[in-house]
Order: sequence, then structure tokens, then C-alpha cells
Amino acid sequence: MMPTFFPLASLAPELLIALAALGLLLLGAWRGERAAWIVAEAAIAALGIAAVMLVMRKGGVGARTFFHGAFVDDAFARFMQALSLVGGAVSLLLSFDWMRRRGIGAFEYPVLVLLATLGMMVLAAAGDLIALYVGLELMSLALYVAAAFDRDDGRATEAGLKYFMLGALSSGMLLYGASLIYGFAGSTAFDDIARAAQGHVSLGLAFGVAFLLAGLAFKISAAPFHMWTPDVYEGAPTPVTAFFASAPKMAAMAALVRVTTTAFPGAAADWRQIVVFVSILSMAIGGFGALGQRNFKRLMAYSSIGHMGFALVGLAAGSQAGVQGVLVYMAIYLAMTLGTFAAILLMRRGGAYVESIDDLAGLSKTDPATATFLTLLMFSLAGVPPLAGFFAKYYVFTAAIQAGLFSLATVGVLLSVVSAVYYLRIVKLMWFDEPKAAFDAGARAPRWTLALATAVVGLFFLLPAPLVDAALAAARALLPA
Repeated sequence: MMPTFFPLASLAPELLIALAALGLLLLGAWRGERAAWIVAEAAIAALGIAAVMLVMRKGGVGARTFFHGAFVDDAFARFMQALSLVGGAVSLLLSFDWMRRRGIGAFEYPVLVLLATLGMMVLAAAGDLIALYVGLELMSLALYVAAAFDRDDGRATEAGLKYFMLGALSSGMLLYGASLIYGFAGSTAFDDIARAAQGHVSLGLAFGVAFLLAGLAFKISAAPFHMWTPDVYEGAPTPVTAFFASAPKMAAMAALVRVTTTAFPGAAADWRQIVVFVSILSMAIGGFGALGQRNFKRLMAYSSIGHMGFALVGLAAGSQAGVQGVLVYMAIYLAMTLGTFAAILLMRRGGAYVESIDDLAGLSKTDPATATFLTLLMFSLAGVPPLAGFFAKYYVFTAAIQAGLFSLATVGVLLSVVSAVYYLRIVKLMWFDEPKAAFDAGARAPRWTLALATAVVGLFFLLPAPLVDAALAAARALLPA
């Protein structure tokens, strides 16, 4: 790696987001609610420009560390940061019509999205435990407020309180684990920890790794640290739920992959057992927990839990192919999730938003285009070929088989069949049940997002190389061949 104290070019996207958040906060405080839509549009522009800056830099120098190794600028960090930025920008775009109809024009929400995204970028690039915690808390504190942003809705307030209380517990677990690791290694830098743990894993270090992974598992809503997810997804405003389900998971998964592969390569046998356990439990709880759900957002919460379990199958492999599989999976998951929540935001009847999957009955007769798009997304989430969701699972299962984890891959395939049941139930409702009253005409942003997400998952098999090659380059940055 090439150490640098303050490389301005490497920090340009983060600086842009930070300055945009501060500037737009001042603009909103000065102009009040009159500046709400200007702030929102400028926030989306800042997120988009930062993503372009990351993509344009993909052919630059290799890995660089700065602030004495606290942060890393490499292909892996840039890949996951770009996904977080896309998730933040699209989620914010989806919120426009919802906020207008609810009469909410507050400028604070776009600023919260910017601050949370800044925390995600720091988290994805963290090279030591202190930077990891700073990024995690910057992201989390903004998300706590965003969950309860609709102050007139009791469910949103309850969701924010639950997320805050359980998030504080997970942060405490993560800090306790970090303190144990520091006590063993005498350093918070991942490289130093890796050298200290090489060939010798004490009981204290094993406990530290377990607590650290538990804190990160909470942020990706992996079982058994998933208890907040269904209630928060259901209670938070739908655009906020779309944000929760997409961008933060990219950054938290990035931190989880980097910590395990770079800080604890010598303790792979220990953390692999934890990852395998969490993966199987997440796939099982996500699959069986969703079977009885009638609320679409709550169903997507269990779907998210299950998909994080599938993604962890690749991490359990502990190989370059496994990391590549995780990255491909997360990118495809992002497209599927944003498209599905765009469809949920189109579920409005009589001026009121509805969330029950029963309200989708007969949608193919009242809105064939939306029904077709949502059907393809459901098939992709279920892993039906040749849609992108199938290839996402193919990459992680292949990596697990190559690593000799045959039992884990077999369990994953079987639980994929279970998860397909509730996705196909939605398809059955839309195409074979008697139609209910048509939904109100939807805004353009959710419709375009739904169409674009469907195109991505539907046409991925025709041109997989850009994503697969980018994921491979990112994986090589962590685990050179």
C-alpha cells in the first residue's frame, strides 16, 4: 500500500458529501421550509456527483492508506461506496412524492441522508477499529432520527425508539469486542491486528471477534441480531424503509468483509464458524418468518434478513471468489430492493398509501405494466433463472462449494426453495386473484425506478461482465491471488 497523510483526490467524494450536508443545512436553516425541495434536489446531485467521481477513479492507483492507516482507498472501498451512494440517491428520489402528499417539506431529511451516507463511506473505507466505529455511529445516529422523521405517525416514533435502543446495545457489543481485540493486539489498525493474531488466537481475541461481528451483524440485520428489522421496516415511513433496506447494508457488509479478511486472516477458522452459523440462521428465519406476513414492508424485512444470510455464504468461503460473490450479490440485491420499494410506493388507493400484499390482488388487470415489473422482481428475489437474483446466488454458492462448504451450500439451496414460496404468493395474487380497485396514478420517480430496476435484473444475463469484473477487481484488492 502507498501511505499518504492527506490525499485530497482520494477524499474528494467524502469532502463533497460533508460540505454539501453542512451547506444545505445552513441553507435550510436560513430559508426554512421554502428551501426544502432545493435542498433535496441538491442532495441528490451531490450523491450522484460523488458516485461519478468514484467510478471515474477506478483506473487510478492501487490501494492507498491515509491518516496513518485509519482509512483505505482501494477498489473494494470504492465499489461499496458507490453502491451506498446509489442507494442513498435513489431512496431520496423516491421520497419526493411521498413527502409532498404527506405535507412534509422539511429540509432536514435530505441532510440526514447525506450525513448517513457520509458515515457509510467512512465505514466502507475504515482501516482500523476507531475509524470503523466513527463511521458506524455517524451512519447510525442519522438513521435513528430518520426512522422517526414523520413525527405525527405513532408507528414511526415507535420504530425510531426501537431502532435507537437496540442500536445502542449493538454499538456497546461492538465496542466491547474492539476493546478485547485492542487488549490482545496492542493496536486498532487492521494490519497490526492481523500480524498479532498470526498463528495464535487466544480466548480473549476469539471473544473480541465474536462481539465485533455481533455488532456488525446487527447493522446488516442478520439473525440472531435481526429483532429490530420487522418493526422498524413496518413503522418507518416507506421511503425511509427503502433507504434502510439498501444503502446502509452496503456499508455494513463492506466493514464486515474487510474486518474478517484483513484483520483476522489467521483466525479464519474461528470467525468462519460464526459466519456460517449466522448465515444459516438468517436464511432460515428470513424464509420461514416471511411465510405468515401480510404487510408488504414487514415481508420485505424478513426477505432482507434472508438475503443477508445468502450473501454471508460467500463470506464464509473466505476466498477471493467468495468476496467477489458477496459483492455481486449486494449489487444485485440493491437493484431488487429499490425496485420493490418503488412498487410499494405506487400502492396508493383513494389518496392513502396501503401496505398489505392483499391489496395487490388482480393488479395484472388494473395495471399490467406494474404487475409485470413487480413479477420479474419477485422471481429475481426468489432466484429464478435467468434473472439476476439467480446469478447472485450462483456466485456465492459456487464459492462455498469451492471452499469445501458443501453442507452450507446445500442448506442454502433448500432454504431458497422456502423463500420462493412467499415471493410466488405475491405473483399469484397479482395474476390469478379477483382484482381490487385500481391504485391511484403514481408519480414518475417510483415508476421509472421500478422500470429501471426491472431492466437491470432482467437483462443482467446479457451483459454481466461490467459488474462481475468490477467485483473481481474489488475482491483482489482485499485478497490478492
